[in-house]
Amino acid sequence: MSDLEYIYGLHAVQAMLERAPRRVKQLEVQRGRLDARMQAVLDLAAGAGVDIERVLPDVLDRLADGGVHQGVVAQVTPSQLWSEDMLGSLLDKLDGTPLLLVLDGVTDPHNLGACLRSADAAGAQAVIIPKDRSASLSPTVRKVACGAAETVPLVAVTNLARTLKQLQQRGLWVVGTAGEADQLLYQVDLTIPTVIVMGAEGAGMRRLTREHCDYLAKLPMAGGVSSLNVSVAAGVCLFEAVRQRTARALG
Repeated sequence: MSDLEYIYGLHAVQAMLERAPRRVKQLEVQRGRLDARMQAVLDLAAGAGVDIERVLPDVLDRLADGGVHQGVVAQVTPSQLWSEDMLGSLLDKLDGTPLLLVLDGVTDPHNLGACLRSADAAGAQAVIIPKDRSASLSPTVRKVACGAAETVPLVAVTNLARTLKQLQQRGLWVVGTAGEADQLLYQVDLTIPTVIVMGAEGAGMRRLTREHCDYLAKLPMAGGVSSLNVSVAAGVCLFEAVRQRTARALG
């Protein structure tokens, strides 16, 4: 079983069974739990021919490594990060206007999972991260993402600045977020093919990343705090793009 990894939590496991059932090899389910939410997961597993083992809570605690498993842990084949070449193929096949999210140096898996969830909800086609100095796919990321880790491509690139340049050559405009920017995000046209770049909390974007942005924009901060959590800010920025695009479509 060394080539398998674990995901846990009812929503994450259900999403995996719905979207990638062939990756699920076995479920470990808490003995005696028979509520409706668990039954929905069990029905999906049975329909996919997945083995189900009833175990004691301490077994699940160990497999989830301290995470909140809600009575179910799935053994799955490892997730695959997308490559730069795969990102190019994805963009070649897009019908709609591209909307991509770049996370420069986000190392907290909870933040990465939350950003994936927001990206999925906003209809972003991919989330791009550097291979180094970044959180990557993990059970915690998938749990927080609530299934979005299985639907939104997570692309790990060797050189983020080079990738941004390649996206610009494809006709995408790169909007970096920075507290010291002169213009507000709401003043930027996000109806065009757009890449939204979020930097790490505290440090922000790296210098080379910033230099490859077409625009810098900020969110208005009326209170005493100087910045938002990166996953909250990413959600605000993505849904501003959704708002602008919806308004244009409605005329």
